[in-house]
Amino acid sequence: MGEMFMQLWLAVVLVATALSAPALPADLPADLPADLPADLPADLPAGSGADVAATGRQSDFAAAAREYGVPESVLLGVAYLQSRWDANGGRPSTAGGYGPMHLVDTFPAEALDGTVGDALGDARGDEARPMPKARVEPLASSALRMAQDAPMATLPRAGRLVGVAPARLRTDPAANIRAGAALLASYQERPSADPADWYDAVARYSGSDDPATAQGFADEVFSVMREGVERRTDDGHLVRLDPVPDDLPSFVGDHESEPWSDLDGSFADSDTPSDEQLDGDAPGLAGEGYDSAKAESGARQAECPAALACEWMPAAHRRFGKKKHRDYGNHDRLSRTRQVDYIVVHDTEGTYRGIPSLVRNPKYVSWHYTIRSRDGHVAQHVATNDIAWHAGNWDVNTRSIGIEHEGYLAKGGAWYTEAMYRASARLVRFLAAKHDVPLDRAHILGHDNVPGTTPATVAGMHEDPGPYWDWAHYFDLMRRPFKAAENGESVIILPSYATHRPRFTGCDAAKPAKACPPHGASAVLLHTAPKKSAPLVKDVGKHGNKPSTRSVYDHGARASTGQRYAVAEREGDWTAIWYLGQKAWFHNPASAPTAVPAKGPLVTPRTDGVKVYGRAYPEKSAYKLAAHQPLRPLPYTIGTGQTYSLGDTVTGSYYAANAFQPSRHVTTTGRLRYHQIQLGHRVMFVKARDMRVLH
Repeated sequence: MGEMFMQLWLAVVLVATALSAPALPADLPADLPADLPADLPADLPAGSGADVAATGRQSDFAAAAREYGVPESVLLGVAYLQSRWDANGGRPSTAGGYGPMHLVDTFPAEALDGTVGDALGDARGDEARPMPKARVEPLASSALRMAQDAPMATLPRAGRLVGVAPARLRTDPAANIRAGAALLASYQERPSADPADWYDAVARYSGSDDPATAQGFADEVFSVMREGVERRTDDGHLVRLDPVPDDLPSFVGDHESEPWSDLDGSFADSDTPSDEQLDGDAPGLAGEGYDSAKAESGARQAECPAALACEWMPAAHRRFGKKKHRDYGNHDRLSRTRQVDYIVVHDTEGTYRGIPSLVRNPKYVSWHYTIRSRDGHVAQHVATNDIAWHAGNWDVNTRSIGIEHEGYLAKGGAWYTEAMYRASARLVRFLAAKHDVPLDRAHILGHDNVPGTTPATVAGMHEDPGPYWDWAHYFDLMRRPFKAAENGESVIILPSYATHRPRFTGCDAAKPAKACPPHGASAVLLHTAPKKSAPLVKDVGKHGNKPSTRSVYDHGARASTGQRYAVAEREGDWTAIWYLGQKAWFHNPASAPTAVPAKGPLVTPRTDGVKVYGRAYPEKSAYKLAAHQPLRPLPYTIGTGQTYSLGDTVTGSYYAANAFQPSRHVTTTGRLRYHQIQLGHRVMFVKARDMRVLH
């Protein structure tokens, strides 16, 4: 009965809008202008490029908007926030959404194996207290059995509204846009040509059952509409959304249209519970039956910018186990203010559905935030002044904030929504300002940039978010775009994500040698010589003497967008950088550059065979109250004549946190100084006394 009523309503809309809709020009060209450059920047302010003829994707949006009475600016804004108008080759997003309108279908079965990525390996990464693998992985594999309900599937309903089979909506962008317009119109209470009247319908389109998150989604859509945007899609269509006049409804994010400066809003209470409150002997608190997830529910506000509707979903912090085998989890609290040097970007390698049950389990691992794909909803689990167990490297954990993004490096969903990118960019910019973290790739790391702790852990370090994470767009959203510098002696990797599509393998687990579907990528492949037929460079820590591969999970011969490297040599269209102690060549033609000149300090060894480390730990003599943590060099050395970009300089320290109460934690700070360098795909550390700084 409801569907019949909806069809009648849409019929009324058609009649009402057909009388007032302007006619299309009769002389439209058959396709996009032939002289539009193929390397047009992917996202531009509206009006900054060539005129966009109403053909192709632009025409599809215009026709669907007229047919279902949706203001074209609203339809374009919703689609941009979901897919940036891309078709993505008919592949689903990390939330199971298809096409430009991100119509959500049942999520791919191969993606629902229940394994959340940080369960693989030791996320705590503290050699002094290794985390039992057998304890963590079974929890991850059973997460979906305790999961929240699956997100509402919108693709079947949209198909019924327009009479189109679901299979076609997954692969036909024009049909997908038409069905998405019908679905959006079905959420509108009354026909209207005024974009401002569509705010509630846009919020409902987010699919979120949380009103604040739905409002945040609508706020972002209307922000895009105000700004306007022009973009060439992944399949070559130029689409433009002209800025909408300023009479759109105001919203909480308006004051952040310029760089986010409202850094005094919505901070969590940073006070840490006292030692007495945390002591397991205190009655009714941290004893065997204490569940901090329940005790703290609603007790804190999430640390977020005001424009994000963030949820406080606390991670468990309690003891478990019998006497003589007591342990605790799943993070460490601090009774002092800690220094934050990094923000680490992860993907979950699992769906959001399993996150609540996992993060509330003290036997599992932890991270500070999770961002949901379909609507950009943010949940915080651990206070940013506390240490989450997420990076697989204890030194990095003690100095970082970890953010998980619902998604997959290669399997299941193939792309991240714009809603997720924008929410994450807002959050990272906010956290960077709060904790004084530089917005560059030496401090905003992927999990795949975190170094191994010892030679034994290097090969097993994580590879997410991988080459399909759009770092350039991410930093654009943070208003820190990567730019060329005149007379730079180093380079920043910067391929065009829209057109740079290296061949990777490994996306199909059943056929690992099969090429992955063509996809924009933020990484360049590195060769032993300046030619495409040359082998890829070796990563002795990951592969020993075996060559690196093109597997999407193998970063051994890759450099990523935003990373800065010292130039070793140039020959024709090829550039060599210093990488893992060797020259590594990548194709960098002037006609389609994959890197730009950069300035910044470099370091070079004073002697040959300088050792490299994965942790900046103090010298042995500095340990007075904590057990000595030996300095274990990684299986790389660098020689005289090589140079590497300098990202930071730190004093060696170790935080011993092998006790439930923060009062029993011990900080050891030495005199040994380290330089953080971009050695390979991952950052690593060298002793400052072994290096000479070149400015």
